[in-house]
Amino acid sequence: MAHVAYRRVSTIDQKTDRQLEGLTFGKEFEDKASAGTTNRPGLQACLDFIREGDTLHVHSIDRLCRNLADLQKIVTEQNEKGIIIHFHKENLIFSGQNDPMNKLMMQLLGAVSEFERALIKERQREGIATAQAKGKHLGRKSSLTADQVEAIQVKVTNGESKADLAKEYGVSRQTIYSALK
Repeated sequence: MAHVAYRRVSTIDQKTDRQLEGLTFGKEFEDKASAGTTNRPGLQACLDFIREGDTLHVHSIDRLCRNLADLQKIVTEQNEKGIIIHFHKENLIFSGQNDPMNKLMMQLLGAVSEFERALIKERQREGIATAQAKGKHLGRKSSLTADQVEAIQVKVTNGESKADLAKEYGVSRQTIYSALK
């Protein structure tokens, strides 16, 4: 009977320190990824590791899933395997016993998590559209300046090798090809 922890944050610069703080576990798993999908290495390793009689400890429902269908599937499948799931923030424990109030709370909070994720994505799309409308550059900074691209075009026209130009400018050949388009 192991006590297993699962922690998740959305980005690599966030920390999981406050999740399940002060508690000790036999095994711990962590992800730094969106909960929009269950295809997360830490979650998959955790679900592969836990066995009948184990208890899975999660800080809160939205740390496990932000999709109600995924949440219900994980909880149901793990309970059917004899695994208890304890959501600490909500103080909800799922052991496979038929508890209508716990089920209602899970569904309600799972739906709220899914709604929050939809709002986050909507705000993100709006922010990107606003930035683009203002002419702001999105994404990674270009490896080559406009002057460098112009010089490369002249050198290619004069017969210089793209591979040699890539070495000269410290970029990949694909970057040279992309810049020439």
